[in-house]
Amino acid sequence: MLTLFYFLVLEQLLQGLYNLWDGLGWLRLAQRRAGAHAGFYKPRVALFCPVKGAEPGLEQNISALVSFDYPDYEIFFAMAGADDPARKIIERITAASKHKIHIVIAGRPNGCGEKVNNLRAAVLQATEGFDVYAFADSDGRPGRSWLARLVAPLEDSNLGAVTTFRWFFPQTGGFWSALASAWNAPTATYLGEHQRNFCWGGGTAIRRERFEQCNVFDFWNGSVSDDLSLTHALRQYGLPILFAPECMVPTIFDCDAAGLLEFTNRQIIIARVYESRLWLLGGLAHALYCGAVLMGVGFFFSNLFAGVPAIQLLLLAIAPPVLSMGRGVLRLAAIMEVLPEWKTKLLADGWIWTFLAAVAPFLALWNTLVALFSRKIRWRGVRYELLSPGQTRIFTR
Repeated sequence: MLTLFYFLVLEQLLQGLYNLWDGLGWLRLAQRRAGAHAGFYKPRVALFCPVKGAEPGLEQNISALVSFDYPDYEIFFAMAGADDPARKIIERITAASKHKIHIVIAGRPNGCGEKVNNLRAAVLQATEGFDVYAFADSDGRPGRSWLARLVAPLEDSNLGAVTTFRWFFPQTGGFWSALASAWNAPTATYLGEHQRNFCWGGGTAIRRERFEQCNVFDFWNGSVSDDLSLTHALRQYGLPILFAPECMVPTIFDCDAAGLLEFTNRQIIIARVYESRLWLLGGLAHALYCGAVLMGVGFFFSNLFAGVPAIQLLLLAIAPPVLSMGRGVLRLAAIMEVLPEWKTKLLADGWIWTFLAAVAPFLALWNTLVALFSRKIRWRGVRYELLSPGQTRIFTR
């Protein structure tokens, strides 16, 4: 067993050093893109945002969406029912907007996710006068230049789509919210200058003609994941997805322990169904990390109780977490480059993305095990079973 431990530690040290090198590359990418000009390509944009319920911070989030420094865009807010509490908030905030606002009532979904159903209804209401479709989430709070920066790279007609990702900011300061943010952060740095990017539904832009060419509506049939289904549509045509770190979306996110598990389990179950290879590789990486740490700590205490000091075992056990925290420092530095207006809060809560980076893999391993035995998720009050990427069963509303 001790030989296995040494093997795991060696693998983790090599992986950790690679992650540091990769983190430096991501930091340089963020610095380069944050300082680049937004671009001059400014076509007419239809911005789609599904909403449900009067979630915390909704007023500020909606205000951000109607205040972009972009000349020609219209917003389509889509919801399942006309009695949704979010409707009154949207109507009040957008009453003075200089941009045209549409409220789309999609009705209840049948065999697909509610978010996907809302988006399908909204896209159908957008006329052919739009050149670009952009997608946002109601829990995000992007800056004024966000839409311009997200759309500008589409001047290159060879691109499939431009995407970004979220960065969770806990508001109440609770531990479970902090852990959710630390858990979420590594996914942002998975995206980069390579061919493995995926679309994220809270921040993606695509040319309308490309959306239609790839038959995205067909991929949305029976789906619960709007973004990963869009990703599959683009991959089928061999179209690249550009990651725009300068468009990272600040997202206020608070939860308790149950909410944390619901969110993280849902994300990994969706990954298992729609991105099984990524789920498997991620689960293996988390298992190796947790195995090395737990075995090292176990050997250290067993030797300690036996009266045999073995401090080297403890040092080897904490080496992977230290390297993980080092990657967290680089990740935090990169986010401060692309979200300078949030720098004060990032520094104040820096322990979340550094120290908790060493803890998050244990939660991710648990999520992986849950996804191994279940395909059922709960999302905004609706329970689903993900039978396949194109087949979803709705249990309760």
